[in-house]
Amino acid sequence: MLALALLYGLDGKNECRAVVVTTSKPNLKSAAACDAVSKFYAAGGFARVLPVGMPETGKDSESTPLLDAVAAKHDHGIKQLNDTADVAAVMRNALTAQVDGNSVIVVVGPLTNAASLVELAGTREWISKKAKALVFTDHIKEDVAAAKQVLKAWPGPLVFVPSDVSRDIQYPSSSIEKDFAYASKHPIVDAYKAYKSMPYDAPTGDMAAVLYAVREKEGYFRLSAAGTLSVDDGGSVKFAESADGKDRMLLPDPAQNERILKAYTELASAKPVVRQRFRPPVADEKKPEVKQPEAEKKP
Repeated sequence: MLALALLYGLDGKNECRAVVVTTSKPNLKSAAACDAVSKFYAAGGFARVLPVGMPETGKDSESTPLLDAVAAKHDHGIKQLNDTADVAAVMRNALTAQVDGNSVIVVVGPLTNAASLVELAGTREWISKKAKALVFTDHIKEDVAAAKQVLKAWPGPLVFVPSDVSRDIQYPSSSIEKDFAYASKHPIVDAYKAYKSMPYDAPTGDMAAVLYAVREKEGYFRLSAAGTLSVDDGGSVKFAESADGKDRMLLPDPAQNERILKAYTELASAKPVVRQRFRPPVADEKKPEVKQPEAEKKP
């Protein structure tokens, strides 16, 4: 949820566009929570046009207190399965509408949905053409089979964000209590408080993936040399450096920790920015009347 808040904070600053969000959890409340966050940050204006993607079946279908809290307390449009979209199809459709090489797919959970996408007929060509990278975090053990499939078949660059990238950076509960106080009801606050008893500081590994994906050139993190990523049967990610590799590892830069945390708190807690599909017409302005100078009188 913090990663979503960060994403929409960056969206509000015109640094990116959140085109589509999917959940790998086959549970309507999970899709509803994603939709509720999107609607909150749209603030009554125009947000995304694609529905939340959700698989019909899969692992970990149970609801959680976090999802229950957000789905119950906030406006959303997910009431039945037909209010969601097929995961692979909606991701492919999102890609086809983008400028070549201008999209980044960020996965902050298991690679279940990315595996569905890469196996959809005719989609690998779209991925190669439209996506400059797949950035994913260390949730590999939640679906090892999907991770193996993606790391083997993904046609473009991969960037892996290991958990130790944000080991020394925790999201402060004080920010949840103070920085989000502009709204009497906030889905991120309700999610945070429902997840665990307050106060507690939360890991920021998923936020690191979003921050790198959007602000790749800002120097928050270091990058490994090029190489190839793979995953073993136990779900451990392996990296082999090679000159012709297309994959990278995101590496921590302790000197940037303070700067990173400042970006997290400011962007995640940013107020929603109302967006419109079209710019409103500009009213015609009356031009000021200009008097012509009188002809000079001859003596």
